[in-house]
Amino acid sequence: MTLPAVSPGALLGIAGVLGLIVGSFLNVVILRLPAKLMHGWRTQSRELLELSPGDEAEAPPGIVREPSHCPKCKHPLGALENIPLVSWLVLRGRCKHCGTRISAQYPLVELLSAVCSAVVVWKFGFAWQSAAALVFTWTLIALAGIDVRTQLLPDQMTLPLLWLGLTLSLVPLFVASPTSILGAVLGYLSLWSVYWLFKLMTGKEGMGYGDFKLLAALGAWMGPAALLPIVLLSSLIGAIVGGSYLAIRGHDRATPIPFGPFIAAAGWVQFVAGEQILATYRHLFGLG
Repeated sequence: MTLPAVSPGALLGIAGVLGLIVGSFLNVVILRLPAKLMHGWRTQSRELLELSPGDEAEAPPGIVREPSHCPKCKHPLGALENIPLVSWLVLRGRCKHCGTRISAQYPLVELLSAVCSAVVVWKFGFAWQSAAALVFTWTLIALAGIDVRTQLLPDQMTLPLLWLGLTLSLVPLFVASPTSILGAVLGYLSLWSVYWLFKLMTGKEGMGYGDFKLLAALGAWMGPAALLPIVLLSSLIGAIVGGSYLAIRGHDRATPIPFGPFIAAAGWVQFVAGEQILATYRHLFGLG
């Protein structure tokens, strides 16, 4: 299922620019969605407990309507201060009005979104698969960013990603429906089983339910054959990155580290290069 032909160079350029623009929005989602969710949870809890409103009465900024502003001085950003990646570099990572340092998260997320978007379009070309894969990619970036900051993987993002994967299997765009359904079920149950086994053995929670749902979503997009490579790769990345982080920061092994970003990274790598990685592995070890 393809669309009319477009120059590869132009297509990659458009994908990169689109990725930068969407990356700017993803930063807003990463920063504001958890705050809105927590505000809603606190408000609902007070209502259920029949308590008077507290600080929760003042809602945090919305995701779409409220314009971007400096988190310190609250000064609204002008058009020239809001150009993805470029503005941060020109301003040297500081607010133009109060001089407060601007987090490197902003350019990193925008750059990551641009690069990943270009890679996805390079793989699938000017086709409907690219459009779906871009949504898949952007959602994973947002989920990873939220989990890094808050150790949350919101249902508001994991479940739509899961249902979208199942819906696309009706076409099918990537995998057929039986494969997608089985991938979703096994993806959830695999980490769910590990969670309960670890909890029964240690009395501690090794991961959150959001991790189950994220792996279920990846299974819905790619099928059960992708689950083992994703789990192995995410564990490897987690051990390297997590171990390095704890060593650099001087934390002990009991320090909680979000696993969602590693699942998201491994899932995206498997999605765009899983077949090539498997072929290389077979070639290196003479498996045919």
